[in-house]
Amino acid sequence: MRKDSGRVRRDRILNRARKKRAAQGSSPSSSPLQGEGKKDARSKHKRGRVFLVGAGPGASDLITIRGADVLGRADVVVYDNLVSPELLQLAPPKAELIYAGKRGGSEKNIEQTALNAILIEQARKGRVVVRLKGGDPFIFGRGGEEAEALARAHIEFEVVPGVTSAIAGPAFAGIPLTHRGHGSFVALVTGHEDESKGASAVPWNELVAAAHHGGTIVILMATARMRATLDRIRAAGLPDETPAVEVQWATTAAQRTVSATLASLADVSAREGIGAPAVIVVGELAGMREHLKWVERTPLFGRTVVVTRARAAASDFATTLRRLGAEVVEFPTIETAPPRSYTALDRAIKRIDSFDWIIFTSAMGVESFVERLKSRGGDIRALGDASIAAIGPATAARLADYALQVAAVPDEYRAEEIVSAIGIKQIRGKRFLIPRAEVAREALPEILRDKGAKEVVVAPAYRTVKPKGAQIGRMRELIASEKIDLVTFTSSSTVTNFCELLGVPAKGIRAAAIGPITAATAEERGLEVVVKPRKYTIEALTEAIREYYAAANGST
Repeated sequence: MRKDSGRVRRDRILNRARKKRAAQGSSPSSSPLQGEGKKDARSKHKRGRVFLVGAGPGASDLITIRGADVLGRADVVVYDNLVSPELLQLAPPKAELIYAGKRGGSEKNIEQTALNAILIEQARKGRVVVRLKGGDPFIFGRGGEEAEALARAHIEFEVVPGVTSAIAGPAFAGIPLTHRGHGSFVALVTGHEDESKGASAVPWNELVAAAHHGGTIVILMATARMRATLDRIRAAGLPDETPAVEVQWATTAAQRTVSATLASLADVSAREGIGAPAVIVVGELAGMREHLKWVERTPLFGRTVVVTRARAAASDFATTLRRLGAEVVEFPTIETAPPRSYTALDRAIKRIDSFDWIIFTSAMGVESFVERLKSRGGDIRALGDASIAAIGPATAARLADYALQVAAVPDEYRAEEIVSAIGIKQIRGKRFLIPRAEVAREALPEILRDKGAKEVVVAPAYRTVKPKGAQIGRMRELIASEKIDLVTFTSSSTVTNFCELLGVPAKGIRAAAIGPITAATAEERGLEVVVKPRKYTIEALTEAIREYYAAANGST
């Protein structure tokens, strides 16, 4: 029960941070040291502080609750190469993002001394600085060096631990690092030692002697010198047949795992093309993987799915997909904004008791209508005897939040089915109000008028717009590298905006569309629609995606 509560709390914090960003508007600038030289007016009154935050092993939802909370308060984020781009979306829109690199062989790495100086300088400007580091900041992450530099400069700092890949990699590969019956200790060591310096600083003989009695050795940053490192372990006396496993890109959709022995792992890894970043596990417990490899059995393991819903509405959908094993890329293609004019809606609100029916076509329509009613000093009781129809269960659920009973919901959640839900006798001679998006299909009002409605008032309550600061470059790179397995669309607007934002042909991209109208729009744009749920709901869309990949994997 407590574990579930923790998960809910974490999701709530992540969702709150995303909604805050959506409400605040534009996304943060990514240019290094932007605005340097400008004095921060707050610096005279506010002392800066640095947070050394562990971002986790790769999956964006493995950051700690505290880490997500700190990110949401950052003025500056200095982040590493291996940090999930999704986590940067938790920072406030005005936060300055500084890329530090910090990946072996990268030409864009900031030297450690220069990086320390950036943290100190930004803190002295009175800013909240988040040093976002892959894994845990104090495990082979140079967090200790950064903390030392901050302490010498008398800068206040805090350390927010993260889930290290040394723990997450084996866990996602199905390897317990300790086990009451098989392994009593675990050693975390670096495989990044320079052989030219002579003797190793790692006490291999002592570690191997202990491993003989039930222990596990986890090697980080071992890819470049894997063979030499494994040979050292063999030379120290661990048998060649000892189980050994390598896990690449742990916890992400790109995760790959190879199992071998201490003597053969280097050859197997080279043959399979496994590279950095990777974690190596050596010891008896590595042999348990074949029985415990749970993540490969999740329905969407290894799949990268793009969610295009507005960020405020996407969180629950994205969380569900992640729980099914997918790596989710949130690329919102729509945002909601007030209509260009409230004239029509305000006029309708003044005579709200004159309508026989009020039809809501979306949850956002409900929210926008109620907010406008409140802002005009209205009372929900003013709806009087008007009956309410909702197109879709999500819309009906939002109405229920305001204690508004729904009289009609079509079996198929689209406008054309409203006649059968309401009944032809209830349409003829009646007055209808439809609070909806500023631009929408005209099918519903036309159908009502055709069936004899006395009056149909379409009142824009909100409009959908393209979001500012969308990560277009990143999405183009993912598409070009063929790393996207599926793009999900929940309306025609998300399809249109997705294609227009990217500005590249959509042909060949596989898509999941919530309903036939959305699917038709996607197909017109050249997308290959491979998932069409039987019901037009997010729950049905999620299940249809699961079924599609279950069939592709040959499972049920």
